[in-house]
Amino acid sequence: MFDSVVHSRSVAPNAGLRTVEKVAEAKLPTDVGEFRLIGYRSLTSDEEFVVLAQGEIDAHRPTLARIHSQCLTGDAFGSTKCDCGQQLKSAMKLIADEGQGAIVYQQQEGRGIGIINKIRAYALQDEGADTIEANERLGLAVDLRRYEQCAEILCDLGFRRVRLISNNPDKISAMKKFGLEVVERVPLEIKFYRSLIRYLSTKRKQMGHLIRLPEDEYERTAEPGLQTI
Repeated sequence: MFDSVVHSRSVAPNAGLRTVEKVAEAKLPTDVGEFRLIGYRSLTSDEEFVVLAQGEIDAHRPTLARIHSQCLTGDAFGSTKCDCGQQLKSAMKLIADEGQGAIVYQQQEGRGIGIINKIRAYALQDEGADTIEANERLGLAVDLRRYEQCAEILCDLGFRRVRLISNNPDKISAMKKFGLEVVERVPLEIKFYRSLIRYLSTKRKQMGHLIRLPEDEYERTAEPGLQTI
């Protein structure tokens, strides 16, 4: 079932110099179903990527895909300061429910600033800075992430028409620039906590993220509730 998912394809929509290579794969049972765990390595840097994939990828069929940037605090520790961990788990469940799709997990912690700088930024947020102000006060870029190699990995997996699980317009643009057709943007349901209020509001207002919750809903909600973003 999984062989066609990871079969290497040398020709991508944006054919050119190959910048990633598949180097490992294995089965990964999870609480939402079994995935293929696929390792890719950049040929232009020391970055490594992990893919969670299910099902056969049909180039002609719009298929679920997500680019997920590593977030140790959210993905592993369950932080409610961000929505990253919830988005990862929700994306896995969506793909498992459909039996087809892939998540490209990129190692660009803290929007590319690394875990130590991220902790420093969190300390400034504890003092009142928002997620952008904290980076700027540390002399760091707001967002250093790049997605071209993630798009190349999706192409290597056989994707051509994508139902992209994301609220980030930069990821949508990266897919299109690489030649992938973004047929649909798929929103995710998350539990909404007060500790998320400022973070989501900042991402929506200052970074252009496609978060659909109105500001008055942020302010009224005192307890966790299921929301779509």
